[in-house]
Amino acid sequence: MDMKRHYGMDWLRIGAFALLILYHIGMFFVPWGWHVKTPRPMDWVEIPMLATNSWRLPLLFLVSGYASAALFAKLGAPGAFLRSRAARLLIPLAFGMIIVIPVQPWIELTTQHGYAEGFLHFWAHDYFRFGTLDGIVLPTWQHLWFVVYLFAYTLLAVAVLAGVPEKARSRVADGAARLLGGWGMLALPLAAWLAILFAFPGYRETHALFDDGPNHLHYLVPFFIGWLLRARPALFAAVARCWPAAAVAALAAYAYVAWAVASAPGEGPPAGIVTPVMVLRLVQGWAAIVALVGIADRFWNRDHGWRATLAEAVFPFYIIHQTIIILVGYGLLRAGVAALPSFAVLLAATVIGCWLFYAIGRSIGWLRPLIGLQKR
Repeated sequence: MDMKRHYGMDWLRIGAFALLILYHIGMFFVPWGWHVKTPRPMDWVEIPMLATNSWRLPLLFLVSGYASAALFAKLGAPGAFLRSRAARLLIPLAFGMIIVIPVQPWIELTTQHGYAEGFLHFWAHDYFRFGTLDGIVLPTWQHLWFVVYLFAYTLLAVAVLAGVPEKARSRVADGAARLLGGWGMLALPLAAWLAILFAFPGYRETHALFDDGPNHLHYLVPFFIGWLLRARPALFAAVARCWPAAAVAALAAYAYVAWAVASAPGEGPPAGIVTPVMVLRLVQGWAAIVALVGIADRFWNRDHGWRATLAEAVFPFYIIHQTIIILVGYGLLRAGVAALPSFAVLLAATVIGCWLFYAIGRSIGWLRPLIGLQKR
């Protein structure tokens, strides 16, 4: 057993991606805008969706920060770290944008904007226009924006690793670890999130990289905490101290948010105003992350025969899952299938399709780098 590997963080990463896939299936049914929608969206679906949408993406950045720090510790040099990250992120990103993603905007244009051309015509003549079509930017990275942002944060980390002497980095890490010790792990990152909220009230994330500054600040907080958890593992003691209280806070905040949304379904927050719901969503988000890290550290830090396979499979699953959901959802929409069987079909088709994509890709040598796997 590798004592340096934290199996709980592996399981947390696997669970976070599984929840993301389930969340995107829910987007077919919820009233919020998305690429393909059931003809009769259901307001009540918002409530279970709100249980995760304040923390699911920050949690992914936290576990990615942890994994990035582990990779850097293994490789030992900024240049080697950057080359490894570029190969594992940029190659799948290019493959995804050229091959996997294009059907998603085509279906959105077809079902919501009256686009009349077939997919092959769209891919050959409209997708690579490097402009907009009915307000949709083409080509697009769609759900792979996470990969783009993760690589951007990798570049930032490399700049710090290469430009700041190791002793100075160590002093900063030690100081941050002292601040985050004890209840600081719960209080300080949440305070940073609240400061960002009040500095940019009503900000809407764009996932467009260059005009998404407040969103970058929001995600860099958990990315840095994840990195620090790997660099200063004594911080897991701080998590252990406060995660039960964090779990209670997360549940209480979610209860209020769910009640508020259920009381006024379909109403968005007023522009430029910070509301109690916005504040409590951040409380719910960071408290849930601390609680989940504590649970992973306390109960899940053990290996299993499936762990290595699932840990390898999550990135290929992530690359393909949304395309499967949108394709199958498009078929269900055209066939007029009711909500409950639609959910069952979407869930089964997504799980089967993701496994096939992973199993075929991992078995063919030249496909492996395209789906985010290491060469044999």
